[in-house]
Amino acid sequence: MTLHPIDRRPPFGRLAALGAQHVLIMYTGCVTVPLVFGGAAGLDPAAIALLINADLLIAGLVTLVQSLGVGRILGIRLPVVTGATFAGVTPMILIEQEYGMRAVYGSMLAAGLFGLLVAVPFARLVRFFPPLVSGTVITVVGLSLIGVAAGLITGNDPKAPDHASGERLALAAGVLLFIVLFTRFTRGFLGQVGILLALVLGTLAAVPLGLTDFSRVSGTDWAGLAAPFHFGAPQFPPTAVIAMCVVMLVIFTESTASMIAVGEATGRPVTDEDLARGLAADGLSGVLGGAMNAFMDTVFTQNVGLIGITKVASRYVTAVAGGILVVLGLLPRLGAVVAALPGPVVGAAGLVLFATVTMVGVNTLRRVDLDQGHNLTIAAVALGVGLLPEVADGIYDGFPAWSRIILGSGITSAALAAFLLNLLFHHTPGRRAGAGARVPTQDRERTSGTAEGAGGGEKARQEEADGPRTRTA
Repeated sequence: MTLHPIDRRPPFGRLAALGAQHVLIMYTGCVTVPLVFGGAAGLDPAAIALLINADLLIAGLVTLVQSLGVGRILGIRLPVVTGATFAGVTPMILIEQEYGMRAVYGSMLAAGLFGLLVAVPFARLVRFFPPLVSGTVITVVGLSLIGVAAGLITGNDPKAPDHASGERLALAAGVLLFIVLFTRFTRGFLGQVGILLALVLGTLAAVPLGLTDFSRVSGTDWAGLAAPFHFGAPQFPPTAVIAMCVVMLVIFTESTASMIAVGEATGRPVTDEDLARGLAADGLSGVLGGAMNAFMDTVFTQNVGLIGITKVASRYVTAVAGGILVVLGLLPRLGAVVAALPGPVVGAAGLVLFATVTMVGVNTLRRVDLDQGHNLTIAAVALGVGLLPEVADGIYDGFPAWSRIILGSGITSAALAAFLLNLLFHHTPGRRAGAGARVPTQDRERTSGTAEGAGGGEKARQEEADGPRTRTA
């Protein structure tokens, strides 16, 4: 019996090389999440290093689950690589500011359990999260993080002597220029690791400027595993839990798009049952992340794109990538080195990544017929609501503390607004025929576009938000 390409195992040498290539492509986007969150939350380098190692460990475990599967309950069994999503960063920062780190990981743990419970119904109700909704939310995800990148570049303390200094701005500009030029004049795999190289070269350039401090690296163990609940017993403030559950639904829309794209690219279409198992693995990432001081994961689009470049669809290749990530997550000294990267360097790389996320959302909306029905109104209002807390700091300060976690996050605000408006205009009785009515495709509609498009990416197959199925090359 001839094996499907997904189930074939390449020779060991090729298997290892291709797995390592997947890790290199996703590594920067994965470690940027703990760097950005740790910096914004004011954590010390040792704590940030712990987050990085936990992040890599959980990303590796979930990648193994997605690639190989666990019985009939977990893992889509497709060649996918998962990693920390940017969608949770802003809500986590707000939760930390209001309730502390124990609430951050308690709410993540609860959201993970929520994800495990709703994976099956979400797979069957994905039509309520069309590109109109996901594209708007992903756009806000990217835009809401631009300010975080700026804070890393200038420094988050306005009273510090080097705040927005010429050295910090020049270093960030140099990193940004390198990424642009490297991307312009390189091709293929080399062009996809430009941000990783920019982090290395930017750090070397920061040494003579006095912007680096690796003094704590030497005191870090070479190997080890952080204890669960490092920041203390988890806490579950209801508002924080609700906010992270909304983030989990955003992650589901991201992963759904990427998993469908992988299924189409490899010739193994994704069924409802497959999708439910894949989404359940996303929920598992929340449970593991909450317990092990990590982050919730989503399927990385840049690794989906790599499949199209290499033409290798074996899920054992991505399983090897997962194994490599697990090993990296057990090397605390590596995490300490990454945690010591200068803020302007990380901020400049993050600026590119976050802006790319924004454009992925814009590209998703571009495939939506905004002239049809009320689509433009839905996108415009949700975008405006989502950006309010980002451009008007303190706008909700007069509201009760419990509500600021949800309203103060552009991501959760935009997600709730887009979802509810889409329900109002397209899924309630009495809407005008032709005014945004959905044309069913096998009784449901798939979404496309994902927030983890930074650093690479394929042209994902995508359906219109309201209209017949269309496909892009």
